[in-house]
Amino acid sequence: MGGGVAFVGTADTGRVESPVTWKSYMMCAFAAFGGIFFGFDSGYISGVLAMDYFIHLFTGLPIPGPDASAAVKNAFVIPTPHKSLIVSILSAGTFFGAILAGDLADWFGRRTTVILGCIVYGIGCILQTASSGLGLLVAGRLIAGFGVGFVSAIIILYMSEIAPKKVRGAIVSGYQFAITIGLLLASCVDYATENRTDSGSYRIPMALQLLWALVLAGGLLWLPESPRYFVMKGQLEKAAHVLERLRDQPPGSELVQAELTEIIANHEYEMSVIPQSGYFSSWANCFRGSLTNPASNLRRTILGTSMQMMQQWTGINFIFYFGTTFFTALGTISNPFLISLITTLVNVCSTPISFWIIERFGRRTIMIWGALGMVVCEFIVAIIGVTDSSKPAISAMIAFICLYIFFFATTWGPGAWVVIGEVFPLPIRSRGVALSTASNWLWNCIITVITPYITSTAGGGVDLGPKIFFLWGSLCLLCLIYAYFLIPETKGLTLEQVDRMLEETTPMTSAKWVPHSTYAAEMGMTEKTVPHGVEHVEAGKEADSNV
Repeated sequence: MGGGVAFVGTADTGRVESPVTWKSYMMCAFAAFGGIFFGFDSGYISGVLAMDYFIHLFTGLPIPGPDASAAVKNAFVIPTPHKSLIVSILSAGTFFGAILAGDLADWFGRRTTVILGCIVYGIGCILQTASSGLGLLVAGRLIAGFGVGFVSAIIILYMSEIAPKKVRGAIVSGYQFAITIGLLLASCVDYATENRTDSGSYRIPMALQLLWALVLAGGLLWLPESPRYFVMKGQLEKAAHVLERLRDQPPGSELVQAELTEIIANHEYEMSVIPQSGYFSSWANCFRGSLTNPASNLRRTILGTSMQMMQQWTGINFIFYFGTTFFTALGTISNPFLISLITTLVNVCSTPISFWIIERFGRRTIMIWGALGMVVCEFIVAIIGVTDSSKPAISAMIAFICLYIFFFATTWGPGAWVVIGEVFPLPIRSRGVALSTASNWLWNCIITVITPYITSTAGGGVDLGPKIFFLWGSLCLLCLIYAYFLIPETKGLTLEQVDRMLEETTPMTSAKWVPHSTYAAEMGMTEKTVPHGVEHVEAGKEADSNV
């Protein structure tokens, strides 16, 4: 690639990002639709596992009549090992899908990888819908998991790279909102089909998953690739063109030139300090640097992966995966499906609050207070559960569970996704986000494997009942300590400014940091022609020849 393109940077820290319009906001926000995959797939399985026809078909047990004994009704369940396998296999597939997506996003682009994930997910949905036995269902959920892994990892990366800094937190929070919408839709569909006495009871929820794949893939065909991906590839003219589309600016806009030059300068700086020597080295770069340096790649990778682990440790997916089963076991609730629907509705209605508070108060602040709120609620639920089993006590437990969901949905739910999309430098961003997302799914898998054995006596398990909330409360206390000492404040900064902030502060002092220079000025690019073929912009080129 010969020739040159004139991009002039700026030394003004207030002009490192172009102004945007509502059109560009909507383009960024549409990508959040990918969260519906995560939500619907996570939500529908809880209800399906409790459906009479599904249990009958997959176990061969006759459906108990209204006069059946309590022992017969209690025995009419999916065996614990099978339940654990069905729920957790999706997370296992998603773990490996997220890891693989990190490479694909650098080789073929962010948008292309998400579209490929939609195709893989669709194949898994078809297999699940066609299943009438355990084998095909598990295979379908495993394949769908790979697709969800592609989407969940790279859609965060894509949104973080295209969103304006002032609303990046709100737009990425939209991904969590889409997850809650998916959970709600799954609960509604389960509620509508639970009493069917044919395969439609479980096949309708499974088949509807395919719709979300078609909508997201179709919409992404009309959206541009990430400009930062093109910078990595050295395709600066394409980067300028898509940035003009994203910011709704005319061709040749000086504002777009200044923003793009800052991205290029930051990438050149990062490539100068991060060694590039092939495919395996590009993964090893995620773990280079000192553990005591908050800006090192190692610390950023630990931050991303541990934050997603902590999000799972809050216990939120216990409610959405096993909520119906848990509420049934309480014994005093006439319609556990309805209670699960209510908890999901609380999740949906609470999440939009995060759009405002994450930009008003910042990531670090809301995650500290959110963890504190969850600790209080979960210990109250546990204490009530072990001291009183009356109907009013159960109602109080449900109320505090809903309040706990509110704290999660407004803070840790969106906050963890926002931060992992912001803290990695461009040369390792796709792999860093992939590792962080994989961590989420790894712990999701571990929790879904273990939980059936600590909430049921079937299969040699131990039923902790409400005491399980002592466990979740203790883990949320760890989340509180973690948030205070390790989560930095990234509000209102460009991704390039986040890099500089991490170099100059600690997590506890990060909120006071103010941008004071630009990479373009420091790299001497305020009056410079940036070569069209930046030789060291991409490790992926070497990686391609080494794979």
